[in-house]
Amino acid sequence: MPTPSLAALPIRRLTHRDLTACADLSEDRGWPREERKWGLLLSAGKGYGIDDPAGGLVSACVVTEYGPADRPDLGAVGMVLVAERHARQGVGRRLMEHVVSAMGPTPLTLHATPNGRPLYEELGFKATGRAEMVSGHFTPDGTPSDIATRAATAEDLPSILRLDEEVFGTDRTHMITRLPAFADQLRVAEDNGRIVGYAAAWPNMATHVVGPLIARDTETAKALLASLAAHTDRPLRTDIDERHEELLAWVKARGLGSVAFNTVMTYGIAELPGDWSRRYAPLTVAAG
Repeated sequence: MPTPSLAALPIRRLTHRDLTACADLSEDRGWPREERKWGLLLSAGKGYGIDDPAGGLVSACVVTEYGPADRPDLGAVGMVLVAERHARQGVGRRLMEHVVSAMGPTPLTLHATPNGRPLYEELGFKATGRAEMVSGHFTPDGTPSDIATRAATAEDLPSILRLDEEVFGTDRTHMITRLPAFADQLRVAEDNGRIVGYAAAWPNMATHVVGPLIARDTETAKALLASLAAHTDRPLRTDIDERHEELLAWVKARGLGSVAFNTVMTYGIAELPGDWSRRYAPLTVAAG
């Protein structure tokens, strides 16, 4: 029986049952398996994929929608992968065209690697910013912060959700309410009893990824990041909006080195909603 062409293979919705196949696909492309992150994205978002008749997946990606369920304000595209044996055959383009069509009028955003950016530009995505990935063991400078931070409690969740929607620009309750179970740490910064920032650190392979990181100002972001670092022995990794030059310089002075740059791109909107000045790092580049 002849093997069907790639163009004839159907695109289907992925489910949590595809977690291992998605992690295998990541590994095939030289990425970490990131099963924990795949699990979150497949639970909170919509996965799309193409099955390989020989087993596994030809391609996969995930879209996480934010805002009203019946009319999302934004869709974040991530984990766009094509198996090495099927690369450079138009599969990624076909999958992305499907996603753009399926999302209809919903604006989209994604973080593009240098290799992926040309395809997204051809599909109509526009570069609107850049994020720098930094990683390493955080070394505190020994200077105590004037900003109070503490572990978040269940009672803090409504305030965290209000702050997050204000800064992110749309509601992402279905994602943020998963943080207490997904992350190893969820911490808040307070000013006179009012929450003015929050951050999470979640395990990913050998590191703790810091994200989201939302704060009133750079000093608050520093305090939150330092407080997360104080409660883990793992190296930290995070993706900081390059406009936050002061925070980037500060983390680099404390042991985090530059790893890569990703281009923030949008489709259907000129720029992301919300307040970038208080949005320091995404939960993950795959989900905004």
